[in-house]
Amino acid sequence: MYFLKRLLTWWNSQTLGTQIFTARRGVKVGEDDQGNIYYQTADSKRRWVIYNGEMEASRVNPDWHGWLHFTWNQPPTKAPLKHKVWEKPHQENLTGTMAAYAPPGSIRAAAPALRRDYEAWQPE
Repeated sequence: MYFLKRLLTWWNSQTLGTQIFTARRGVKVGEDDQGNIYYQTADSKRRWVIYNGEMEASRVNPDWHGWLHFTWNQPPTKAPLKHKVWEKPHQENLTGTMAAYAPPGSIRAAAPALRRDYEAWQPE
């Protein structure tokens, strides 16, 4: 079952085709703090990432994102970016999770039964 799932789906892990391409043509460039591994072809025309765990694009930090999209040629392992003192550490997109930001007064901040600014409709 695992083989079929891996062969036919891309959201669980890398596909079989990506694994074969990576084994044949991929040159490992580096790894980030989350365990994602970055590859490129020998001629540097293609670059890609193999995620460690959930495949979520926001898990790629800005240093590697710039390299993946050819913003700069050197990967962060060879030419690390200079970070400003005011920059916060990279955090993946938390939308849809309980850790997502909820502004004051948000419906999510308090359960509807505890709110006093409206009265829920009840059928007669």
